[in-house]
Amino acid sequence: MSLARLRSFAFSGIEANPVEVQVQISSGVPAFLVVGLPDKAVAEARERVRAALTAMGLSLPPKRVLINLAPADLLKEGSHFDLPIALAVLAAMEIVPREDLGEFAALGELALDGTLTAVAGVLPAAIAAASADLGLICPAAQGGEAAWAGSIQVLAAPDLLSLINHFRGLQVLAPPEPGGVADPGAVPDLSAVRGMETAKRALEIAAAGGHNLLLVGPPGAGKSMLAGRLAGLLPDLTPREALEVSMVHSVAGLLEGGRLVKRPPYREPHHSASQAALIGGGARARPGEVSLAHRGVLFLDELPEFPRVALEALRQPMESGRTTVARAMAHITYPARFQLIAAMNPCRCGYLGDAGRECGRAPRCGEDYQGRISGPLLDRIDMSVQVAPVAPAELSRAPLGEPSAVVSARVAAARQLQRERGGEDGVQTNAEADVGGFALQPEARALAEQAADKLRLSPRGYARTLRVARSIADLAGAAAIRRADVAEALAYRHRTPGRTV
Repeated sequence: MSLARLRSFAFSGIEANPVEVQVQISSGVPAFLVVGLPDKAVAEARERVRAALTAMGLSLPPKRVLINLAPADLLKEGSHFDLPIALAVLAAMEIVPREDLGEFAALGELALDGTLTAVAGVLPAAIAAASADLGLICPAAQGGEAAWAGSIQVLAAPDLLSLINHFRGLQVLAPPEPGGVADPGAVPDLSAVRGMETAKRALEIAAAGGHNLLLVGPPGAGKSMLAGRLAGLLPDLTPREALEVSMVHSVAGLLEGGRLVKRPPYREPHHSASQAALIGGGARARPGEVSLAHRGVLFLDELPEFPRVALEALRQPMESGRTTVARAMAHITYPARFQLIAAMNPCRCGYLGDAGRECGRAPRCGEDYQGRISGPLLDRIDMSVQVAPVAPAELSRAPLGEPSAVVSARVAAARQLQRERGGEDGVQTNAEADVGGFALQPEARALAEQAADKLRLSPRGYARTLRVARSIADLAGAAAIRRADVAEALAYRHRTPGRTV
């Protein structure tokens, strides 16, 4: 009887849980069995491993080959178990040394000819391997991704044969270099937006504090144009944030070329997106748009057209910064600290308030359409702005606005003040901050309390108003929140007739 072991990982959210691949070759009826709660993809690994060995001129011994994935009560999902199973089988067959394999963890999918293809989750697996003082064996295409884990030995191989030759001393696999930084792509400049000074001011405040923003206006007023320029105002991610975001994208299989995500992500799902697409879920509980937008922007255009159940599911991650996908056998949590930017028309026809185009059902059409957005969801949106269309004459004559570089410099300075208040391990934006720590001038506090009573703000609405006021003060470099800051923040609270938000 021959026994070999090799470490791999099963993923729960962005966490990589260790799994030991145990292979036993013993006498008995020839068989190739995989146990340990494998899913369909893992169970099919035996055929891919058999084909890869055949392609190299090897064959399984005519014995009973048993693969156990321990712990046996943890569900094993994904094709990344192909490589550790194949290597552990080769070690049990004494083709590769067992002692050397004991210093590594492995993951990768095998093609039928023995080549290794990319899999999801290499970055969190590399970080978990480094914390366990192990090296990592992965496909060559993802060596740069694994190298971001720091001081870890990475064997990035193009195929199974090169790994065999490496462990037998016939060739040496060179350690890969970190994969670089992902190209964020071109972002439209804010200077092209003419007029709309109030909306541009709100966009700057939202960028400075990471606040949720709702843009309301008729079709063609420029709501999507404004939202698309927000990404150009945000500062680069800190190293810690970049690692968090890259781990989410790695688990989702979106980390192309192993390049680290340095810019805040910008996601804009279509309004036909389901609850699982937005929040996360599906057969394998994949991260949703709220997690793919972690530390970045989630833009929801035509907000009332999204399914009601999907919108209501946004409320918990907007408050907590994480989302939990519940399954019968597991609860999987993904980070979801995103900035929501939403756009909507004032009514179904889009021209509520326009005497020349307004439909005969006004104002009821606007009340019914806006009623698709629940009060609790609106209460979690810090700012709301009415975007009025700019007249053609003004568009042709108005000068160019401030470029994104100038506005982003002010935003970066405000963010730096927030990081200094929160500390290295504290909150990084005013949108997450505890309002109890804010310094308010006496007249500012009096105005905030009076407005909360008159406007019937909820405690959450009151706190979010103070957070917006703190961002306005940060843009001005003020140490304490002033009365004018509170007044401007109150002007951005969304108020609909018949609602108390």
